[in-house]
Amino acid sequence: MVTPAARREAVAYLKSCYETSERRACSTLGVDRPLVRYQSRRPDDAAIRVRFREIAAARRRFGYRRLHFMSEREGIMLNNKKLRRIYREELLQVRRRGGRKQALGTRAPMTLPQGPNQRWSLGFLSDTLTDGRRFRILVIVDDFTRECIYLIADTSLSGLHVTRELDRLLVARGRLLSIVSDNGTELTSIAILRWCQDTRVEWHYIAPGKPLQNAFIESFNGRLRDEFLNETLFTSLAQARHELGIRRTDYNNVRPHGSLGKMTPASLAKLSAFPMQWAKALEQVGGSSPQPVAAPSHLGSNQARTLPQAG
Repeated sequence: MVTPAARREAVAYLKSCYETSERRACSTLGVDRPLVRYQSRRPDDAAIRVRFREIAAARRRFGYRRLHFMSEREGIMLNNKKLRRIYREELLQVRRRGGRKQALGTRAPMTLPQGPNQRWSLGFLSDTLTDGRRFRILVIVDDFTRECIYLIADTSLSGLHVTRELDRLLVARGRLLSIVSDNGTELTSIAILRWCQDTRVEWHYIAPGKPLQNAFIESFNGRLRDEFLNETLFTSLAQARHELGIRRTDYNNVRPHGSLGKMTPASLAKLSAFPMQWAKALEQVGGSSPQPVAAPSHLGSNQARTLPQAG
């Protein structure tokens, strides 16, 4: 009996089962009588608890941080300690699924692009319909804004199919500089190589067996698997495409992103048209652009008259 609630329950048990007085039950268990008689004046926050349960039921893999972000959007302002207490009392903790081996050694941070539509990450996922048929999902993510650009399911996704979808995206979104992917057979086919030559888009393949080199798509795939695929049953391919479309809209426009300072990928992408707001947003996020590789110039200036003479 450590907590006051457990001591109150023990005293109530002695009083009901052995018909003893409160004074004798407290002296037997070594419990103070004011502790037993104490009535909490703390509000029950019933409306907040109901809303938290509704959000947790709709998004079962959200932890207390994202639950906090979602509640702040609706005007529910709580400090972190009170939110965690309610979160714990309502038993909303997210169970961790099977762990993975941790890589040893130091890791160098991955260089980020300087703006949207400069580098995309591409990958595949697989899932099963209720009748046992398998299908694959093509995923494309913008590395700068973390926006899910493309999310489509099909029974077969060949290299030629991937190039057709990329052509549609280039028409809709404009010029692209590079794409990062693994060494899958679909992505190393002649159709992909010919497409790179025709569009002059640089295609970077990660080292075999090094998925961390494609960390953006791996992170997105993990969230998609944990929060959506493992929670949804698909009866047909048409239903899977419809649900994936809803999920993509929700991820880009509703779901708060921790690395973007609680913003959504779509809201950060819209700010790219306004340089002043864009710079302010990046300062709040913590800066998405990489640090300069070269050392600062002499005396903090790049003017020609202040640069040291070489030789």
